Amino acid sequence: MSSKSLLGWQPLRIAAFSSLVLLAACGDEAPQADMSGMKVPVSVVTVQPSATELFSELPGRVEAIQDAQIRARVTGIVEQINFEQGGDVKQGQLLFTIDPAPYRAARNQAAAQLQNAQAEARSAALLAQRYERLIKENAVSRQEYDTARARAQQAQAAIAAAKAALDAAEIDLGYTKVTSPIDGRIGKPLITTGALVSAANGTHMATVQQLDNVYVDVTRSTSELSQLRRAMADGKLTQAGEGKAKAHAILEDGSSYGQDGTLLFTGVSVDPSTSQVNLRAEFPNPDQVLLPGMYVRVRLEQGVARDALLVPVQAVQYTTDGRTSLMVVREGKIQAVPVHLGAENKGQYIVLDGLNPGDQVVVEGFQKIRPGAPVQPMPWKQDKGTAAQAPGAAPAAQTEAKSSE
Repeated sequence: MSSKSLLGWQPLRIAAFSSLVLLAACGDEAPQADMSGMKVPVSVVTVQPSATELFSELPGRVEAIQDAQIRARVTGIVEQINFEQGGDVKQGQLLFTIDPAPYRAARNQAAAQLQNAQAEARSAALLAQRYERLIKENAVSRQEYDTARARAQQAQAAIAAAKAALDAAEIDLGYTKVTSPIDGRIGKPLITTGALVSAANGTHMATVQQLDNVYVDVTRSTSELSQLRRAMADGKLTQAGEGKAKAHAILEDGSSYGQDGTLLFTGVSVDPSTSQVNLRAEFPNPDQVLLPGMYVRVRLEQGVARDALLVPVQAVQYTTDGRTSLMVVREGKIQAVPVHLGAENKGQYIVLDGLNPGDQVVVEGFQKIRPGAPVQPMPWKQDKGTAAQAPGAAPAAQTEAKSSE
């Protein structure tokens, strides 16, 4: 090969060698920056023991304090319906008019029988008085005198019977005017004008319910009551105030009912089919928001836990098997701590087991951390809107969303 040809290949060889060097350099991994020392900022709360009122939340049904069933007490045809359905009625207000004609006739007949008995009694009394004078003169026999006195007494008994019959007729005539026995709200009429109502069957004509105050009946398991008594006996709980325990109602839409009630009694017998006892609370209901049959949830005072540890509901983490845990900062690193939670109280859970006083619990920033990761704890700033919510009013969907962070 000539020298010119060698000189022509030399630039190509140099270019090829340079390309190989560049490819080899690209094939090596570039050194990465060491990120292990970076601390992720998280929002935390430091838990400290505090005296906390405990509540239990139980399902309940609203019941009217007085529930008067208006029933027929005489048999007859309904002539008039004298009320507006769904309106308020007063005690003694006329509700229905039953045809009074046959009962008016019976009353008049009883009055006539009374007059007849009174007339016969006057005649018998005069005869007895006459015989009383004649017996002294031996003008009549002793038997005639005794008979006259007996007839006078029988006449008085007949008057009493006639008066009773007249009173009964007056009562039946009064029953043709069907009135309300209580103040309250009346529902729809259950019969129509022209319907035949029966005293024998006690035809149900309408219902009046007193709603200014209402009862809410709830049930509670015997095991929960036993745990509460043991906690009281051990001194872990103390009685919350004096007198009757307060009750708070939560409506079906999750909103809080505006007025508190009082717990009237705790059942003294256990339902053998459910192992539960009945409790009843009374609530004022001036605006008639609570209606009979309505489903509500009732928060009842349990007592005061003197050294309770509280964490926000959004700090709680849930595992796939339903267990609960908290992310706790210890020695600058994250630890997942299994916990046993008690009742919720105003957006906070009571931690019964697993947490120590002074622990820093992560509330926000879960997306960027994992157990063992170094973090930079910062005080959690509570959302004012969340803090202003009433007890039990936080939607479940919102709580679950925060817990999944």
